[in-house]
Amino acid sequence: MTLPNAKISPETVAQHGFTPDEYARVLRILDREPTMTELGIFSVMWSEHCSYKSSKKWLRTLPTQAPWVICGPGENAGVIDIGDGDAAIFKMESHNHPSFIEPYQGAATGVGGILRDVFTMGARPVANLNALRFGRPDHPKTRYLVSGVVAGIGGYGNCVGVPTVGGEVNFHPAYDGNILVNAMTVGLARADRIFYSAAAGPGNNVVYVGAKTGRDGIHGATMASAEFTEDSEAKRPTVQVGDPFTEKLLIEACLELMNEDAIVAIQDMGAAGLTSSSVEMAGKGGLGITLHLDRVPMREPGMSPYEIMLSESQERMLMILRPGSEDTARRIFEKWELNFAVIGEVTESGRLILQMDGAVAADLPVGPLVDEAPQYDRPWVATPRRPVVAVGDVPPNPDPLAALERLVGCPDLASRRWVWEQYDSTVMADTVQRPGGDAAVVRVHGKSKGLAITTDCTPRYCQADPVEGGRQAVAETWRNLTAVGARPLAITDNMNFGNPEKPEIMGQFVGCIQGMGEACKALDYPVVSGNVSLYNETEGRAILPTPAIGGVGIIDDVASCVRVAFPAEGQDLVLIGRTEGWLGCSIYLREVFGRETGAPPPVDLAAERRNGDFVRDLILDGLATACHDCSDGGLGVAVAEMAMASGIGARLTLPDGAPRIDAWLFGEDQARYLVTTRDADAVLAGAVAAGVPAARIGTTGGGELTVDGAGAISVDRLRTAHERWFPAWMAGDA
Repeated sequence: MTLPNAKISPETVAQHGFTPDEYARVLRILDREPTMTELGIFSVMWSEHCSYKSSKKWLRTLPTQAPWVICGPGENAGVIDIGDGDAAIFKMESHNHPSFIEPYQGAATGVGGILRDVFTMGARPVANLNALRFGRPDHPKTRYLVSGVVAGIGGYGNCVGVPTVGGEVNFHPAYDGNILVNAMTVGLARADRIFYSAAAGPGNNVVYVGAKTGRDGIHGATMASAEFTEDSEAKRPTVQVGDPFTEKLLIEACLELMNEDAIVAIQDMGAAGLTSSSVEMAGKGGLGITLHLDRVPMREPGMSPYEIMLSESQERMLMILRPGSEDTARRIFEKWELNFAVIGEVTESGRLILQMDGAVAADLPVGPLVDEAPQYDRPWVATPRRPVVAVGDVPPNPDPLAALERLVGCPDLASRRWVWEQYDSTVMADTVQRPGGDAAVVRVHGKSKGLAITTDCTPRYCQADPVEGGRQAVAETWRNLTAVGARPLAITDNMNFGNPEKPEIMGQFVGCIQGMGEACKALDYPVVSGNVSLYNETEGRAILPTPAIGGVGIIDDVASCVRVAFPAEGQDLVLIGRTEGWLGCSIYLREVFGRETGAPPPVDLAAERRNGDFVRDLILDGLATACHDCSDGGLGVAVAEMAMASGIGARLTLPDGAPRIDAWLFGEDQARYLVTTRDADAVLAGAVAAGVPAARIGTTGGGELTVDGAGAISVDRLRTAHERWFPAWMAGDA
């Protein structure tokens, strides 16, 4: 059989995202011109989205190992040991470009894709989270994008029956033309029943299961590896269409089959669809695969090999089965009313061979597709350091409590209740802490232990100083987990940046990676999975550098975890950590003075470890009755959020040596926690013994938040400001 071979023009090569040098490499590998199908396969496998060609060098510097890490980066998701023979499997992934083009389906299929990454490895998904970033609220498209993305996340997650338990929503003009939709899923499995993707056993059948293949999503991976231009709306056909009800059936069918001794390898069809799943399985196993494309279940007539291989239709999986298990597998998938088709076989050839209608549509060496993708050491320049903003550089605020009311009601700090009430956060009945706190808590079904889960990043810090911002993004998730009483174990990351071909953007990426790596090492908090999303630019305007971090920790007994809300009146408030009143790069400086200036607060990783370990011990010993980390908006916003969550007020007194009152309230010094306690003397004595800065700053009680020297404001008034903005804005009234 001969390969069909239409002449490929330079324009066609460029449309597929190749540089001239990259295409020359393809020609050298093949020693001939590729077919259109082969060109498409090289295009998606060598895209930034699939090959990590600009980032792999730096990702390899991150710490990925610990005694509790079962599987680090390189598989569908990361796996950690959580004791008792249990494992947590988790990952975060982006669906940025599709969500900007078609917000509902872009966000929905982002959720579907990350769910498949997790249950592919044998885990039942138990929690979804998301990290969302939108443009300025007064941009004419932002409200439409928020509405569609939130509806897509809720529509898919609610229908598939996995609780959405946490996340972030932030606004900044830098995201006007390129929003970020990062989705995270956590699942649970038995540690001795993890499934991997490496092909094995020449002669074993390759099986397609799930939904049928259509023309939706073709070249989605390539589209995600390019900047937006004025014609981005024309890219709607590259956005996939999801069906959560089919995904639910697929979860149950796959988990049922995993109870049988049938699966040799399994891979979801995500970015690049059937191409990436087959190539990656063959590549990891050092084998070849032959596919008979006319056996692929299709929902549209006349699909070409190019379309079949590059389609990103959703809810599909590829499996390699043990000989003789086909009937068992077929029976299970037919019971769940899902397609099941034997479409190929594993070979020793080391080649991907595609056959259709009696002809060979592609014949490619697998090794070069996986191992010889271009790897770039992009030129980069470090971000210039900003000057420190001293307290004296900021005018004193005559009414700090009016500033506090303004902060808790601003777009970045206002209540996200409008968002998370559209998500089912309690389905499966194991959610212990719902959205609104420092971290979500989900019980391991049938046991007393639980997982704490969070996402976080402060992009304005990363823009001001990528190294410090990278440290802080990791450290804040570590604090969020600690603040509920969890022992942080590992992170997943989603690296969202602009065009890496610009040295200043590549410098942001390198700096953030450096800071993240330092924090992960200092906190014994390895990276086990992640995703890189580059070219987040529109007509040359880049997003803020946004290394979103998803953290997972373990709580031995969920009954011991604490919440943000003040538990009762008459308890002491103790501030853990040193307060110098760092106002540079703060949300206070931005919202009250309109200044996005100054260096971000420094992150002392030794202090983070020491202070966090101390706070966790306070919680486990029952000395801390509530806890909240101090982050955006500093101490003032932290205490207001604790008061609003409970309806109980507090009286605050500045301790000796405190900075100016507005800097004390709104400085964003790191490594700090606010705790309530019935025994402040014991907490303070323990802090002295542990070498941890701590100060008694007030007492809970009443219906007002009173700050000595600044006056008082009612908790109800703060709550009104906090709860009002989001629903009013979505209704067009803000």
